[in-house]
Formats: sequence, C-alpha cells, structure tokens
Amino acid sequence: MKRFTGHLEPWGEFVDVKVNAPDVLRRQLRRARKGSILIGTVTDPYQPAEKHYRITRGCLEALLERQFPVNLLTRSPLVVRDIDLFGRFEDISVGLSVTTDREEIKKTFEPSAPSIRSRVEALKALHGKGIPTYAFIGPTLPLDPAKIFQMLTGIVDEVLIDRLNYSNKVKDLYRKTGHAQYLEDAYFIQTASILKEDFEKKGIPVSVIF
Repeated sequence: MKRFTGHLEPWGEFVDVKVNAPDVLRRQLRRARKGSILIGTVTDPYQPAEKHYRITRGCLEALLERQFPVNLLTRSPLVVRDIDLFGRFEDISVGLSVTTDREEIKKTFEPSAPSIRSRVEALKALHGKGIPTYAFIGPTLPLDPAKIFQMLTGIVDEVLIDRLNYSNKVKDLYRKTGHAQYLEDAYFIQTASILKEDFEKKGIPVSVIF
C-alpha cells in the first residue's frame, strides 16, 4: 500500500488524515445501492489519531443515517467509545482481532498494538450492551487454544480464524525469536481444528480461512 501514498517514511510511521471523509461518504451514500460496509479490512479504523479526529465516528454517523449494514474490525479498545452508535444500527457486527493469549507474544509480533487484555475487555463491554461481536484470530500467532477459548467464550457471537500470508520479514522474526515451528501448516491446522470444535460445542459458529 505504501507505493500509493508518496511517503518516504517506513510503513507504520506515518498517517494521512482524510478529514473530509465523512462528508465525502455522505455524498456517495445518496446514490449508493445498500450493501454491507466492511470497515477495517486494510487499515485499523481506531488508530490513536482517531481519538482526536473522530473520522471513523463521523463515517459511522453517515452510515447510520441510511442504515447501511456494517461489519467493523479493529485491534483497539477505543471502539467502545462508539457503543452509542452501534446500538442504533439495525444490522452491525463489531470484531476485535485477538491473535494470541500471551502478552509477550503480542509485544514481539504486534509491538505497537493495544494489549490482548484490553481487546478482550472491549469485546466484553460491547457484548454486554447487546452489540453482535466476533473475534478474529488472525494471524494465528503462537497461542494456547484452551486459553483463547476460555478468554472469548461468552463474549463473542462468532469466531473467524485465519493464518494470513506472512512476509519474509515476519518469517525471519519467527525464526530469530525461536518460534519457527509456529509457521508450519501442522500448527495452524491443529490449532484451528481444536478451536473450531470447542467453540462450536458452545454453539458459537467458526469460520476457518485456510
């Protein structure tokens, strides 16, 4: 994506704020055919700058005016700020990426992202307000399936599991930190199978993306 930005800084060290995004979206929605809107598939909608600029909130307000269905994914507990809006949608689901149960693993592979505990607490707050929630276990970092299952049971309505595609840079990080075995297909298949079986026993649907 960096090749489209014109930035020379390393990826992750810059952000462009499209302050007029809510207004542009409103204009587009006037002539758009109603369909599901996916928010957060490429860039997290609740980056730290969102606390000040409120771009995501503005876009949600525009979508709410026309009751477009929304599926939102984030790693940030800032998402709970917008519970008041979520509760007014006729069709919405809000997901948190929960990639491991271990904070030390999170710090290695997602050093700038919010803690795993804060994401779980966000899911708990959303679910407690009746907002349909899901957990996205992707990429599936080194984790204990039993602990992830325990963390998420009772606070999510659905689970998605994805290995994603690892770049060579990420693969090198796995090897340098002694986690090379977690790159193997066998790890993902076994982990996803255990999680799928356990969650579905609780009536929680699971989708596994191979």
